[in-house]
Amino acid sequence: MQSAAVDLPDSPDDTLGEAVVDLVLRGMWRGRPESEHRPLVDAGLAMVKGPMTLPTERAKAAASRILRISPGSAQEEQITAAYEAFLPVNRKIREVCTAWQCRPDGTANDHSDSVYDAGVRESLEDVHEAIQPVLRRLERVLEGSGRYLTALEEALDRFDDGAVQWLASPLCDSYHTVWMRLHQELLLVLGISRAEDEAREEELVRRSRG
Repeated sequence: MQSAAVDLPDSPDDTLGEAVVDLVLRGMWRGRPESEHRPLVDAGLAMVKGPMTLPTERAKAAASRILRISPGSAQEEQITAAYEAFLPVNRKIREVCTAWQCRPDGTANDHSDSVYDAGVRESLEDVHEAIQPVLRRLERVLEGSGRYLTALEEALDRFDDGAVQWLASPLCDSYHTVWMRLHQELLLVLGISRAEDEAREEELVRRSRG
């Protein structure tokens, strides 16, 4: 996590800032807020809606300030290079998750066709092989990013053990859930909006396909 001045209540350590970043990267916490989450709610950094705790706009702004690296720095240049290598693979993981959930004719995949599911698994393996060098490259220039490869491998192992929810379910740290967390951190670290991200991905995918 980068150090930066943020508009957060006084705290004896970085716990509150770390909690804000965790909430924003995850998008939500499920279940009733734990005691360690209460300070965020009290500070207007989180809001409780039913069974979920969600980040407020103030939390998102705070996470952006905490994570944003120095613009124009050598570190930004190196992370940008890794991010641009990430984007074409990002398109592929979306295609894999869509194929796992829906068959080519648009009907829901009921997983009765083992040959079809095996083909999706092969595509997932291609994605996993492609992202590994990108994440190792990122790990050298972005502190803490090594946790993503570890989490992706754990999700893949659980998926291969027969727990199919570990590919795309939002209810656990599935492969896709961890992937989205990584993507969100890259955007915050580099100060890139979702609209800019989508446009850059489209450009890089088009370029990679010739």
